[in-house]
Amino acid sequence: MAELIDGKQLAKKINEQTKASVTVLKARGIAPKLVVIIVGDDEASEIYVRNKHRKAVQIGIISETKRLPENTTQAEILSLIDQYNQDETVHGIMVQSPLPEQIDEAAITRAILPAKDVDGFNPENVGKLYSDSDQNYPVSCTPKGIMTMLKAYQVKLAGANAVIVGRSNIVGRPMAALLLNASATVTVVHSHTKDMSAYTRDADILVVATGIANLIKGDAIKPGATVIDVGMNRDANGHLTGDVDFDSVQPVAGKITPVPGGVGPMTIATLMQQTVELAKWSE
Repeated sequence: MAELIDGKQLAKKINEQTKASVTVLKARGIAPKLVVIIVGDDEASEIYVRNKHRKAVQIGIISETKRLPENTTQAEILSLIDQYNQDETVHGIMVQSPLPEQIDEAAITRAILPAKDVDGFNPENVGKLYSDSDQNYPVSCTPKGIMTMLKAYQVKLAGANAVIVGRSNIVGRPMAALLLNASATVTVVHSHTKDMSAYTRDADILVVATGIANLIKGDAIKPGATVIDVGMNRDANGHLTGDVDFDSVQPVAGKITPVPGGVGPMTIATLMQQTVELAKWSE
């Protein structure tokens, strides 16, 4: 039976450390500030934004949420981002996805200054990640949080076979870069991969981020593997479930993240941590 990787408890510990860092920064006259821009009235986005705001306030981060109507133009969003880019009191800026169809998400990502890009999506920051730069730069929060989990649970990365299912810019690609930088041997599989399970069965570390509920079954897991489930799906009864079929995988894996209570809390904890890091680096 696999050991549970308790993201909720680890996030609590990270949040306490972040809160202590905020106290130190405020004593030096720096008050970390996060601005979240949300466009339209997507229900899931609203929940995420409220959770982020609540956690920021608990930690002592100044949190501002800017809500814009569904018909907001791209020019209006870009103008708002420019205002926050120039505001020295703002350390982190993020624009909540998904965005309405009239908005070019890539253009919005490029518009946020790399030094305020709390999501780590700006191409300049992505380039630093892929080149394993020794500079300070933000990294996509979910993969960065997963790396914190792997370290906390003493999962050996150097020389390990790491397989990532999914190639999104938010999880799959930055996760591959982080694991490669940590000297793992990395394979990325996706919807066009032939015989995906041939790869997953060879994985010492398996990260699954597809948005397809219960995609990975126990027979696709290497015995003793560390399984990280990034999925957040709703089943027919409205219950949260992951991309991994937990019941069949847990008896095979060595370590596994539950859904909920695994990766999710770590993503928000990492967002808070990274906001404070951006404030620190701005000195």
